[in-house]
Amino acid sequence: MKAGIIGLPNVGKSTLFNCLSDVKAQSANFPFCTIEPNIGLVNIPDKRLNKLVELINPGKIAPNSVEIVDIAGLVKGASKGEGLGNQFLSNIRETNAIIHVLRCYDDDNISHVEGSVDPLRDKEIVEFELKLKDIETLNKRKDKISRAAKTGDKASIGELKVLNEVLSKLNNEKNLSNEDFAIDELNFIKPMSLLSLKPVLFVCNIDENNLKNQSDELKLVIDKLKETRSNVIVMAIKTEEEINNLESFEDRKLFLDDLGLDEPGSNKLIRETHKLLNLSTFYTAGKKEVRAWTFKKGSKAPAVAGIIHSDFEKGFIKAEVIKFIDYTKLGSELKVKEAGKLKTEGKDYVVDDGDVINFKFNT
Repeated sequence: MKAGIIGLPNVGKSTLFNCLSDVKAQSANFPFCTIEPNIGLVNIPDKRLNKLVELINPGKIAPNSVEIVDIAGLVKGASKGEGLGNQFLSNIRETNAIIHVLRCYDDDNISHVEGSVDPLRDKEIVEFELKLKDIETLNKRKDKISRAAKTGDKASIGELKVLNEVLSKLNNEKNLSNEDFAIDELNFIKPMSLLSLKPVLFVCNIDENNLKNQSDELKLVIDKLKETRSNVIVMAIKTEEEINNLESFEDRKLFLDDLGLDEPGSNKLIRETHKLLNLSTFYTAGKKEVRAWTFKKGSKAPAVAGIIHSDFEKGFIKAEVIKFIDYTKLGSELKVKEAGKLKTEGKDYVVDDGDVINFKFNT
């Protein structure tokens, strides 16, 4: 999964990216791998994985990860090529989810491209540019299929109807990521990778003073964002950077305790980003390796087995499933078996978040 960090210039995007590039979880160091100067693969902090590692002491640990892209700041007119324009928008198109950073603090030493701090206005600027680009994309598609629709081609007529409905929503200031679409409608519009359709996590970037006691202005911004069914987290990104710059676990913990936090906000951000696409986690656990795997909620056992290897899905026989709570309560796979808590599931089993699974298959 790839998530892009977006927002106006000077709102904290690059600081957040740099912060994520050196995430230090309280109980483990989750490393970061640079793929390109503005792309990083960040491992997802996972307390369940840590617990399994503690119980099993494997030779290798493999956490889930998410690819984070630091996308250059957007400006008014981006949809028409202003600033980095098309490059900015094409970078967003390649992502699965959006992390939208909003500046919610004043600082005379950091200029604001609009001359003043107004996070809700900034949100509208960015979303307006995304919508304009989507309208352009949809109109191009309409032009392409209109002739076929006029000849009576049923598929083209059906698609044209969907395109017009989506255009109507955009022209009426609707946020596509919060709209409900039928499966057949999504089949038409998903291949276009519409920018407004991507799930969004808003990050309210605040100063340290607002961490303990949120101002009325900040609470209003958060409430307004949540009214649109949006996911919202609050982070003091500069403070997060300071926490991550501390070398020892003890120093980081003291800093967090002083702020009244049980973990860095960056850890929560990574986990929330993972959840944006309705994803869950299952585990494979043995002495050689304990690994976390991502799967789509609602997936059945054979499809989940195929995430490990296509042969697992093709030759699927059964899944030996242990619930995470049973594994940690009893302490080992052997004790789980002795207690009768290991369940054998077939092809119709819908995998639960947190399942520890051993797949059996024919080669």
